[in-house]
Amino acid sequence: MSHTISQEERIAWLRLIRSENVGPITFYRLLEQFGSAQKALEAIPDMASRGGRKKAIKVCSKSEAVKELEELDDIDAQLIVRDEAAYPPLLAQVEDAPPVLSLRGHAHLMTKKSIAIVGARNASINGCKFAAQLARELGQGGLLVVSGLARGVDGAAHAASLETGTVGVQGGGVDVIYPKENHSLYKEMIQRGCVIAEPKISTQPQARHFPRRNRIISGMCRAIIVVEASPRSGSLISARMALEQGREVFAVPGSPLDPRSKGTNALIRDGAHLVENAENIFQVLNSLQNLPLQERKTQYYQEGMVSPPGEDELVDARTIITKSLSVTAVCVDEIIRQCQISASVVQTVLLELELAGQLERHPGNKVSLII
Repeated sequence: MSHTISQEERIAWLRLIRSENVGPITFYRLLEQFGSAQKALEAIPDMASRGGRKKAIKVCSKSEAVKELEELDDIDAQLIVRDEAAYPPLLAQVEDAPPVLSLRGHAHLMTKKSIAIVGARNASINGCKFAAQLARELGQGGLLVVSGLARGVDGAAHAASLETGTVGVQGGGVDVIYPKENHSLYKEMIQRGCVIAEPKISTQPQARHFPRRNRIISGMCRAIIVVEASPRSGSLISARMALEQGREVFAVPGSPLDPRSKGTNALIRDGAHLVENAENIFQVLNSLQNLPLQERKTQYYQEGMVSPPGEDELVDARTIITKSLSVTAVCVDEIIRQCQISASVVQTVLLELELAGQLERHPGNKVSLII
């Protein structure tokens, strides 16, 4: 189910996710605890202080958020939030789904059934040709093709599916063309397809942005196809994330003499579906059609559903919980068991530590101290 967002609420969501030390999981924990982004914004300075932060935490101002929205509007882009109808329904189920996405192009494409095609940037001619063939046939079969707007396999998949529908997920801001050689493709994408991004507009892509982009690519789709990948390829990170998200993974086999096939061959050896044509993919996807999909969460809109623990509950708990943490990641459920403290108290203390810049979150609901 989707949720109608007022402009005030949209601004509050944007302010919260753009505030210091607030990532997606922390964002949702704050919403669950305080019921709204506005109430969370009011609470985080004190929470960071209780977590041990000496310097005031940087909270994104209303004027900064409004400026970002105006800059998006200037390029005919928009900001969508997780529970709006335009937000990709499968991505909304992912634990660390971006609370907001910048979008440029045709927003209606975002809710189509989608499949990801990723692979080597230095792909072979045959690799690009096969990626394009798959994209064309999958698009003709009614699927939206999602990829990362990189050179090689990504670009071939996008170009071949412009007529049927394609979405490019940026590593940087929605307005930043990267790599520069994809300038013409980018322009076509915003005219005929769609480009989305998690970072703020005009953000230049950095290495740390791409794994985060990859989780969006896999999270949007029921399945991901890897066409050529070396053993250290970022496409294999996308495949791992897809498995963690409960998605199907397909891989195109290749010659054992070609380093670009070592990654895909390893995926097949480890259980990925082998792909020789689009029909292989449709057969698997058709068998999944009747599997139930989760409802996207909306519990954090219900005011007062989760009551924050009182200060008297937190005083002793902070010491016990902090002593149980180290630089080695540990599951939050394990902290609750070992410390014998309620989940609400543990989650509150972890939020305080994270807002103070002393805690890092990891996949699988794990956390570690930052030294």
